Amino acid sequence: MKTMWVDSHCHLDSYDDLEQMLANAQAAQVTTLLAIGIGEGPEEMHRALDLAHEHPQIFATAGIHPQEAHRADAAALAKLAELAADPQCIAIGEIGLDYYHVENPEIPIQQAAFIAQMEIAVALRKPITIHCRTSELATPDAKAKFGSADAWEDLLALIAKHWTPTGLPGIMHCFSGNREQAERSLDAGFYLSFAGNVTYTKSTTIQELARTAPADRILVETDAPFLAPGNLRGQRNEPANTALTGEFVAGLRGVAPADFAAQTTSNFFRLFPSARAV
Repeated sequence: MKTMWVDSHCHLDSYDDLEQMLANAQAAQVTTLLAIGIGEGPEEMHRALDLAHEHPQIFATAGIHPQEAHRADAAALAKLAELAADPQCIAIGEIGLDYYHVENPEIPIQQAAFIAQMEIAVALRKPITIHCRTSELATPDAKAKFGSADAWEDLLALIAKHWTPTGLPGIMHCFSGNREQAERSLDAGFYLSFAGNVTYTKSTTIQELARTAPADRILVETDAPFLAPGNLRGQRNEPANTALTGEFVAGLRGVAPADFAAQTTSNFFRLFPSARAV
């Protein structure tokens, strides 16, 4: 059985050596990539889809990151809906809530943008990929701005109201929550995707959740160019390193890397049945 990995979340539009990066991925048996279409803001949402049109192993998302929620005006949302209607755009995202940086938009603005994008996804019957980061470990200025608000609690409440009743699935990207948040995410129909930070020594909670997550609801990703795994930490990440993270998680779960690659690849194409393996 040929080993095939899927990078379920990577940012590709900033690479100036994309062809080499794709060759590296192929050499590492990373055969399918989900390129996240957020760019540096709504005016760049199309870049991931452009790459998907050029490369058969790439699929795309489109979305407005919560840090750019103040720019989710009618024109930006109309552009998102247009991009998301393309068959190569298989999900909306990354979207969600981020109470980590003091510069981020106010909570009501973030929540309104999140709800609007969920509504677009519902209309198109496409999954969403979620970004969630609370202010628990943020700077004092961010803690002062966002107060006692908990991005996870707010996120899961909005999902319960606006998403779960539709029966549509989604991805909790770079899952870094606790067990309760994992269980609530799974109950809401989401897959848990683990990135390079699962390999870090201090990531014991994430490692335990990666070890015990249901086999049919787990994915791996790079979040490239961020979060390089293991002893590559601090370097530029790339999709080829999906295999390193996948092998690490396979070890946690006590399964052969090839079997875990097959499981996570199967999970991805079950979540995105319109996509096809290369």
